[in-house]
Amino acid sequence: MNPSAPAAPPVQHVKPQPVLMGFGLVRHVRLRPAHAFQYPTFFLMLPMRSLRQHGWPALARNRSGLLSFHDVDHGDGRGPEAGGALSWLDELLRAEGVADADGEVWLHCYPRIWGYTFKPVSFWHCHRADGGLRAIVVEVNNTFGERHCYFLDQPRLGQELRAQKVFHVSPFCSIEGGYRFRFMTAGGEQPGWPGAGAKVVARIDHDDDSGPLLQTSVSGQLELLCAASLHKAAWRYPLHTLGVIARIHWQAVNLWRKRVRFHRKPQPPDAFVTR
Repeated sequence: MNPSAPAAPPVQHVKPQPVLMGFGLVRHVRLRPAHAFQYPTFFLMLPMRSLRQHGWPALARNRSGLLSFHDVDHGDGRGPEAGGALSWLDELLRAEGVADADGEVWLHCYPRIWGYTFKPVSFWHCHRADGGLRAIVVEVNNTFGERHCYFLDQPRLGQELRAQKVFHVSPFCSIEGGYRFRFMTAGGEQPGWPGAGAKVVARIDHDDDSGPLLQTSVSGQLELLCAASLHKAAWRYPLHTLGVIARIHWQAVNLWRKRVRFHRKPQPPDAFVTR
C-alpha cells in the first residue's frame, strides 16, 4: 500500500440492505480450438458496509454452517480481528487514490459450502455515497492457491473495461494479451445496485496476441437470501464447490486431449493489484 496516498474520508452511515443470492449460469467459450461449456451456478451478493454496521442475518460469518462467508477467503487473508476483508478493501482504495467510494460495497462471490470453497473470481462493486459506481475490484484465484486483483477505475455498467493480463490462471493460456470486462444489469434496479428480481451479468473475455481467445461470463437472477433461497441452494447445489473444482480439471483433460499447448506456471506478479 502507498503510505503517501490521500486519506479517505470516514465512511458515512449506510442504510440496511438485503443480502441477495443469484441463481444462473457460468458460461465458457474457447475460440482456438473450439471448446465450450456451461453449467448452473449460484452466488452471493453481499452489501458489505451494511452488514458491518447492521449485522449478518441469515448467513454464517467466520463460523461453520451450510453456507457461510469467511473474511480470510478474500483480499490479503486478514481475519475479523484485523477488520476483515472490507478493511482490506478500504486500504486498497486509499492506496489507489480513491477517496470517494464511501457508499455501499457489493461483493459478488461464492460462499463456503460445508466449510469448503474455491472462488475463481469475485467482484467488489464500490459505490459513492450517492449510489454512483466508483470502482470495481476483480479478485482472481487460481488452483495453485495464488490470488491477484485487477482494479477498474471509474467504471460504468455496460461499458467495456480493459486490463493487461499479468496473472496465471490456466495452464492452457499464456500470460499475454489482456482482459475485456463488462458488467450488466437488467430489471429490479434500486439506488446503488439492482435489487431482488434483477438479472446481473459479469463478463470477462481474454484476447491474446492472436486476437479473441476466451469468452466467459457468470450471470444470475437475484433473490433475497432467506430460508427458502438457502434451501433451494442446498438442494440444487449440495456439492457446488466440489463441482467447480471437478469441472476445472475435467475441462483441462478435454483441452489436453485436443493437444492444446501446456504452459508452465510462472512466478506470480510482484504487485498484488493491477490497475
